[in-house]
Amino acid sequence: MKNNQFSRRNFLEKIAASSIGISVTGGLSNDLHAHPTKKPKPWISKSDRKIKIGIVGGGFGSRFFWHQHPNCIVEAVSDLQKERRKKLMEVYKCEKSYESLEKLLLDESIEAVAVFTDAPSHGRHIVEVLKHGKHCISAVPLSMTLEDIQNVKEWKERTGLKVMMAETSVYRSDLYNAKLIYEEGMFGKIVYSEGEYYHANVDTAWGYMGWRNALPPMLYPTHSTAYYIGVTGKRYTSVSCLGFKGEAPRYQDNPYNNPFNNETALFKTSEGGMSRINVFWGAEGAHGETGRLFGQLGKFDKNVFHFGKGIEAKYEGLGDRGMVEYTDRRPVLPPNMELGGHGGSHGYLTNEFIMALIEDREPVVDVYEAIAMTAPGIVAHQSALNNGEQLKIPNFDRE
Repeated sequence: MKNNQFSRRNFLEKIAASSIGISVTGGLSNDLHAHPTKKPKPWISKSDRKIKIGIVGGGFGSRFFWHQHPNCIVEAVSDLQKERRKKLMEVYKCEKSYESLEKLLLDESIEAVAVFTDAPSHGRHIVEVLKHGKHCISAVPLSMTLEDIQNVKEWKERTGLKVMMAETSVYRSDLYNAKLIYEEGMFGKIVYSEGEYYHANVDTAWGYMGWRNALPPMLYPTHSTAYYIGVTGKRYTSVSCLGFKGEAPRYQDNPYNNPFNNETALFKTSEGGMSRINVFWGAEGAHGETGRLFGQLGKFDKNVFHFGKGIEAKYEGLGDRGMVEYTDRRPVLPPNMELGGHGGSHGYLTNEFIMALIEDREPVVDVYEAIAMTAPGIVAHQSALNNGEQLKIPNFDRE
């Protein structure tokens, strides 16, 4: 955590000086440094190096902006389906394609691989990428089993290569704002937090081999767990989870042996707080990701951060000044690079992975943060299958 160089009130006034009472609905703010007339500094190239990346998975994998980044070249693409390979080639203006991940990994010119395959295969595919000496970014979740998570951790530590999970919630502007405030010591300990992900009918038989069919909600937890882990960098230590049984026939017979289409988990955190996480497939009228953070009461009468839709974010912690709404404070992207979907997070995830390689540093959602967002959901689902039994969550951080 950073050392405070100014008071809590001064910090909040600096970060929000020109945005009180203003609801921001899109675009980058011109008061990035809390000066209403000062434009954000333009993106400055730090290197002429070009990262040659391979993209695997023509569904979600076609929705990022590798070809728009000045430090990236899409060297090759891959998908098992011919039409999806063609789509990737068109999107990324790439002439080289392979029929499988395994064939793409043999291409020695490729330095990094973006894995956007079916979720149950992520852990195994990440390990294969690392075994071939290439950096890896993966779609969420990192894995669906604790065994695969352990393998990913071991191969990351054995090779020293970069591993990043493309968790979109982390680069939504509201969560990014909360992270900035937390790092300045504004919250103190988080007493209670909430994270929610609602997506009706995501659990039908679509995706490769119908992997989403009756998908256990807590095996896809990271859009929700990011609202605590992604802000604080803390960990979940134990969990009790309950499930609501799905009525569709797929919940009577499925490869996961899963009866639940909605799951609610209550986690204990490493700082002594509580975190309630919802992942629902069967909540009509609800959609998207959101959450709240409750900090210890201290200098302010209220200390609550409300995550909003889009890029709106609100913080109750200024005493008599009441609710403050924050503008977008995410890093400036390279010129002409798109923001993309999921709250404009795709462009930032693209940039973060490439710049982590250029700057030879770990990405924001590195392997340990990715595991901390993923593994608790796997344990939570086991708790739900055992009628809410409280279970300990193993720690996978480097010792």
